[in-house]
Amino acid sequence: MGQGQADVALATLRECSRNGEWLCLKNLHLVTTWLPLLEKELNVLQPKPGFRLWLTAEVHPKFPPILLQTSLKITYEAPPGLKKNLLRTYESWTPEQISKVLSRAQSLFCLAWFHAVCQERRNYIPQGWTKFYEFSLSDLRAGFEIIDRLFEGSKTFEWEFIHGLFESAIYGGRIDNPSDLRILRSYLEQFFSARLLSSSAGQRRSRGGARGFPPQITLPNSCSILEYRGVIESLPEDDRPAFFGLPANIERSSQRIVSSQVISQLRVLSRSIATGSKFDRELWSNGLSPILNLWKKLNQGSALLHQKVSPPAEGQGSPVMSFITLEEFNAVRLIQSIHQSLAALSKVIRGTQLLTPEVQKLATALLNQECPLTWQNKWEGPEEPMQYLRAVVARALAIQSWVERAGRQALLSDTLDLSELFHPDTFLNALRQETARTMGCSMDSLVFATSWKTQFLQAKLQVKVGGLQLEGCSFDGAHLSENQHDSPSVSAVPPCYMAWFSDLFFF
Repeated sequence: MGQGQADVALATLRECSRNGEWLCLKNLHLVTTWLPLLEKELNVLQPKPGFRLWLTAEVHPKFPPILLQTSLKITYEAPPGLKKNLLRTYESWTPEQISKVLSRAQSLFCLAWFHAVCQERRNYIPQGWTKFYEFSLSDLRAGFEIIDRLFEGSKTFEWEFIHGLFESAIYGGRIDNPSDLRILRSYLEQFFSARLLSSSAGQRRSRGGARGFPPQITLPNSCSILEYRGVIESLPEDDRPAFFGLPANIERSSQRIVSSQVISQLRVLSRSIATGSKFDRELWSNGLSPILNLWKKLNQGSALLHQKVSPPAEGQGSPVMSFITLEEFNAVRLIQSIHQSLAALSKVIRGTQLLTPEVQKLATALLNQECPLTWQNKWEGPEEPMQYLRAVVARALAIQSWVERAGRQALLSDTLDLSELFHPDTFLNALRQETARTMGCSMDSLVFATSWKTQFLQAKLQVKVGGLQLEGCSFDGAHLSENQHDSPSVSAVPPCYMAWFSDLFFF
């Protein structure tokens, strides 16, 4: 539909109705103002029994709701993959839109590739993009219009103009993370440049491995849409992480994340919806006993349940020591709060205490394999209850070691594992504050630095951090003990030194 096809569509509709034939009207979202006429025509039709009318459209806010309600609706989910994405783009473009100028046709292929990479990279969250961005066909259409206008009557193509509009207004307008914005900027510099569009450079890159394009991709020296489709058909059906500039082991990481999500959903589905809606002693006992037994086992021989701690007094001790004392206080308080809630739940199951709304909410969440909000509000940890309990107890016990080492002034000289803390980012800020006091400067003038080679000789305060891991990415192979051919999804990283420096140190 579109471009004066309304009258032809109505005439074809009447003819198919009289003959009992099938008719498909495509892209109705482009002619929303014409749809009321289509509704009127459908109301007066007297079709033969074999007549069928198929309508296709994208989601559009002005699509008539009455027409939707009177139709049988089917939602089509586009097949995943870079190749399928490119083919969909070139199916929406006509030969007339491509066959004008060679550099314009090649630029449109770069646009289609860039759009496909941005969309399919979402399969590798959080390593590819940090979150799901709604890159859609409207972005592709806007990019097409910009390229189309820039090639009209222009002898020199301003690539910086493309970079600026795509980064600030179209694709970049959806991105709110600085790291993701750097990735987008890198893609724009790769795919939209005069160097990439030159035919000789494109052939050299295809032989030596294109930066951005796979080795088998060579930009055609033609404006024929069939040649570009042929290039797309040469791509493999399954995406390779290298297409996106990602390491091979990210595939395993993505599969592990998806499998964890499926397992979590299956656990929820295995529970009855009415499981926690009303009290059933036998049902609650069977469903909650694993969690209660785990909590009892985790706290055997531990003094955390009865330990008394006081919050740190303001203005006493160093910032790092104050943080550790506060971390210990919050850990013990969280342990005892969880113990009180689970003890009340256990008493209700045994029949020694009345059911309260708080216990009801707690049981409902645990029976649905969800971490209660009362726990998450105190510390945002794993969403699965048993994992949450293990993580809380492990960190609370580890904090005891931090307090002991800090008491004998040996904390910053040892190798630290930040995963033992509830709030590791706050520890780094405390180190920043203590460094500023030691150097006699403002915190805003300090910058953060890390080193995997040697210690910082000029640092007033520094820490050695171990236990670091990389998931879905790779580190310098010379430092890894794992076999790179195994491509583990999670790789251990050697300890590194971290410190805060005055920004003058780097100039």
